[in-house]
Amino acid sequence: MTTPKLDDLIALARAAGREIMAVREQGFVAQTKDDGSLVTLADQRAEALIEAGLKQLAPDVPMLGEEAVAGGRVPVLGQRFFCVDPLDGTRGFAKGGDEFTVNIALVLDGAPVQGVVYAPATGELYAGEPGRAVRAMADAALAAIATATAPPNGIWRVVASDYSGRNEKTAHFIAALGGVAAHASSSIKLCRIAEGAADLYPRFGNVCQWDIAAGHAVIAAAGGDIMSLDGKPLRYGGDDGGFIVPGFVAFANAAAASTARTALT
Repeated sequence: MTTPKLDDLIALARAAGREIMAVREQGFVAQTKDDGSLVTLADQRAEALIEAGLKQLAPDVPMLGEEAVAGGRVPVLGQRFFCVDPLDGTRGFAKGGDEFTVNIALVLDGAPVQGVVYAPATGELYAGEPGRAVRAMADAALAAIATATAPPNGIWRVVASDYSGRNEKTAHFIAALGGVAAHASSSIKLCRIAEGAADLYPRFGNVCQWDIAAGHAVIAAAGGDIMSLDGKPLRYGGDDGGFIVPGFVAFANAAAASTARTALT
């Protein structure tokens, strides 16, 4: 099977970002999907652009896309597939905020092995594959990144969701660590761990696989990983058609993972 170059996935994510910003400039109306989440013309156009681009880069690899699944197009997933969220953070995008991302991941044997997370409004870009984890700010050149090897001053830095990360379970987890918390939206939270700015990201509640696959690939390339709430490795794919992840903890290093497992008990 064809394996795309990471730089080609980066270029595709940036092209999708330009499409999203063009829709924002023209104006749009947000609609509500059957699951209660929002969708806009930007989501749909960005996914169409990404799907067409991936077919050119790797025509033999199926794509699992958020909007395709919402429309009833669920591909047969094999050993290798793309996992795409064309606009993660649609709620913030619809409100005029800047914290939304384009997420593209390649999954192999249940694990994300390539990933790109791009924030069109700010120009932040993160990408990773085995042996390479990079970041670019706006139009700057790509620079290598790595997860933190230890928390500064021995205090765990926890990043949590602006929307779902202010609940009792998250507060208990942070208290059990004796950590300090910051909040953010979209997949940028995962990238904060990849670049060494945070140590842990707990999520107590369902997310879809396409919400985190790209960020997972970046974290893994930078030296960290993501585990399920039972402490086991997080896997992607499945044949139940739901593609739901019932919570997870992203971590920067083995010490952070061990501390997280203790806090989860």
